[in-house]
Amino acid sequence: MIPLLPLQIEVETKAVLKKLAAAHRRLAEFKGVITSIPNQNILLETLTLREAKESSAIENIISTFAEVYQSSVFSNLFASPEAKEVHLYAEALKQGFALIQSSGLLTNNHILKIQAVIEQNDAGFRKVPGTKLLNENTGELVYMPPQDAVEIETLMHNLEEFINNDEMVDLDPLIKMAIIHYQFETIHPFYDGNGRTGRIINILYLVNKKLLDLPVLYLSRYIISKKSDYYHYLQQVRETGNWGPWILFILDGVENTAKEGVVLINAIHKTMQQFKQEIKAKLPKLYSQDLLNNLFKYPYTKIEFIERDLSVSRSTAIRYLEELVKNGFLEKQKWGRESFYVNKSLFEILSNK
Repeated sequence: MIPLLPLQIEVETKAVLKKLAAAHRRLAEFKGVITSIPNQNILLETLTLREAKESSAIENIISTFAEVYQSSVFSNLFASPEAKEVHLYAEALKQGFALIQSSGLLTNNHILKIQAVIEQNDAGFRKVPGTKLLNENTGELVYMPPQDAVEIETLMHNLEEFINNDEMVDLDPLIKMAIIHYQFETIHPFYDGNGRTGRIINILYLVNKKLLDLPVLYLSRYIISKKSDYYHYLQQVRETGNWGPWILFILDGVENTAKEGVVLINAIHKTMQQFKQEIKAKLPKLYSQDLLNNLFKYPYTKIEFIERDLSVSRSTAIRYLEELVKNGFLEKQKWGRESFYVNKSLFEILSNK
């Protein structure tokens, strides 16, 4: 039986509090640097897909950055089945963000909706026994989550209260996030999509606690780089009740991810400024802030996006894009009969080249 929350042990050790301070410093710096991007939808579009790719890779859904960003320019067409999975994750994250913005809460109904988008079904919480977590290399049983539907419902209602009711326990939100993530993954309430749903919950919880304004702190890259540690520390808590290494692991992830995020967003901002200056110098009649926003909102853009975002005719949109290609700002590519236009500078930043 998984114990109900809150925990009945002290988890704010000296080591945890020291790491907590460092994580908060980096997170505050990251939150601040986000404001350097004039249109924050740029980050919501580009970084959501980046996180979706990394989070899906943890579940062995492997796609390339090119496939993911190419797929964003074609309605209901995807460069690969894996790219489609990534886009569903990104859509679930954005829908979850909208839900907590409107309600100020992160409820089980929200969690159910997020998972339904990821998996494209409404199976809901598990009702039929038989779910097991196996070692992907050996096939050995690693962990047997709760099998009884009533127990799963009870644990999820308790988790929902823990997420939303700060009077239950006086804990720092980052420590609470680590506990929430452990509890959700240990309940394992869904037949599929638990890992990806759990990582979305992490991000949305930080937004809900005002530690971030946008859901763009992406722990998945950190987790995939330390995948064996991630599963080891989760299992260690289940088997021994030793929370320290797990909480330190998550806090270290927040610190490192925020630090990398500052570098990433600064690089995007610097490149935007370069584009702005050079387009103004070479193509002054073309330049507008809306055009610049479009080029950085979509690493792969197309005629229709320019038409829509700039409220111009198709012929004008084509002329703009061809001028940008001719002057080296974009690269034109074809996929079947479709043409799309790549901001290679942005693409290389997002794909860590």
